[in-house]
Amino acid sequence: MKNRGNFAHSSFALSVVALVILSVCLHGNAGAAESQLIAYGGHNETMAPLWVGIEKGLFRKHGIDPRVLQTRSGPIMMATLASGGAPLVWAAPSSALSATVGGMKLGCFAVGSNKMPRELIVRKGIDSIEDLRGKTFGVQSIGGGFWLSTMVALDGLGLDPDKYKLNMRVLGDTTTVTQALTLGNVDAAVIPYSFADMAKRAGARSLADLGTLKFLYQATGICSRKDSNLVSPEVMIALTKGLVEALVYIQDPNHKREVMEVLKKNLRLSRDEDIEASYKVTRQQMPSLDVAPNPEVWRLIQRIVSRINPKVQEIDLDQLIVTSPARSLEESGFLPEMRRKFAQ
Repeated sequence: MKNRGNFAHSSFALSVVALVILSVCLHGNAGAAESQLIAYGGHNETMAPLWVGIEKGLFRKHGIDPRVLQTRSGPIMMATLASGGAPLVWAAPSSALSATVGGMKLGCFAVGSNKMPRELIVRKGIDSIEDLRGKTFGVQSIGGGFWLSTMVALDGLGLDPDKYKLNMRVLGDTTTVTQALTLGNVDAAVIPYSFADMAKRAGARSLADLGTLKFLYQATGICSRKDSNLVSPEVMIALTKGLVEALVYIQDPNHKREVMEVLKKNLRLSRDEDIEASYKVTRQQMPSLDVAPNPEVWRLIQRIVSRINPKVQEIDLDQLIVTSPARSLEESGFLPEMRRKFAQ
């Protein structure tokens, strides 16, 4: 598989890290156990559980007051974590695996998305899967969450990127990739339903609805460095509780208007149909409260990421995946109670 585009320059990454550290200093370090900065890369509906949980005070109920910081890509997000600029990341498993190979000792303990409400969207002139041979896909970074969604989708469709000589072009976030697709600057992209609708209105077409396919997947989750003195087991449990309550809130139809307002503001949506589509994606991407990282899914992702970094196969997933917070919430009765609310 050919990779076109480069990771962000190290100087840019360092400047981002410096800004993060400055921001933390300006806000003060008091109450570090309560105030937690979470860095993220992909600016799309996968962020909804954090946005909703923060804006509706669901994390504060459990003694945690998180803030989020958007970085340009998965690699810069992980550079922010490595530098101490943020103690937590909202990361795709692929980013966590790549960082682990790079020497970081991570623990990933709660996920917020286990379905893929996305479509394979192509520009005008591409009418079939066979027409994709030699074509270029838009992604945010090589190895990040957008790239992972694309690769898992191709795997689920039985498309071998090497056999089909597919190219991956690094462009930017979901909005940027969607714009590039509608302008014909890339041939294809795997994007959420909400962005897919925008692209189709501009003349693009769908080749596959990934949400209807059955394959294992987990998109994003909370990870931290294992040597962090800011992220204790108690903090992990509190963050997991807030995440679970946010997922329950999102699924409650009585909160539709409030969730749509959060999405409208954070994704800067203006059209009613785009806000409605974004709301549907947000609810479809996590139709359960199975927030513990799934080893079977991570093994699949490990195999996919090893295409670009064979050393990933050597990672002991038992050292990366942390299931104790979710297990604790099962045993305490918190998760069973939340599941009853979730199903109502």
